[in-house]
Amino acid sequence: MSRIGKRPVAIPSGVSAEIADGVLTVKGPKGALTLSLRDEIAYKVEGESISVLPANDSKQARAFWGMQRTLVDNLVTGVTQGYTKTLEITGVGYRANAQGKNLKLQLGYSHDVDFAVPEGIEIKTPDNTTIEISGIDKQKVGQVAAEIRRWRKPEPYKGKGIKYRGEYIFRKEGKKK
Repeated sequence: MSRIGKRPVAIPSGVSAEIADGVLTVKGPKGALTLSLRDEIAYKVEGESISVLPANDSKQARAFWGMQRTLVDNLVTGVTQGYTKTLEITGVGYRANAQGKNLKLQLGYSHDVDFAVPEGIEIKTPDNTTIEISGIDKQKVGQVAAEIRRWRKPEPYKGKGIKYRGEYIFRKEGKKK
């Protein structure tokens, strides 16, 4: 039995959910999101909640049960609160600047990195060493944060690079003489 899957997903006021043609659509104050439904899982929209149950006793249905419930919960959370990831830049001369639909990064390369912001994602730079990525789709927010971080991952000797806020960077001792 899935401990996560057993709990129904609560639908707050101002949010509507409907199932049509194998797609769950959730609409809320921040926008609308969709999820393709699995055949192994049965979904029910009942009043103020969405129930997710395995359609049969197969091993695959039990494996997908908890994950599908979490994906439904992510839709509801996304259209009500949204998601935010914060990146921090460490290093002399490293900085970021949001310019409309582009993010300009100076990361010690011979050229500036221009990152095109995808649709549905908003990027802010409160200061030149902090990047705030926000949107309603949790997967898309995380993917954009990972793509930006990939330009200069934090290195273990001085800690220079782009890291997530709160991420611990394992530090190494330098070369001994």
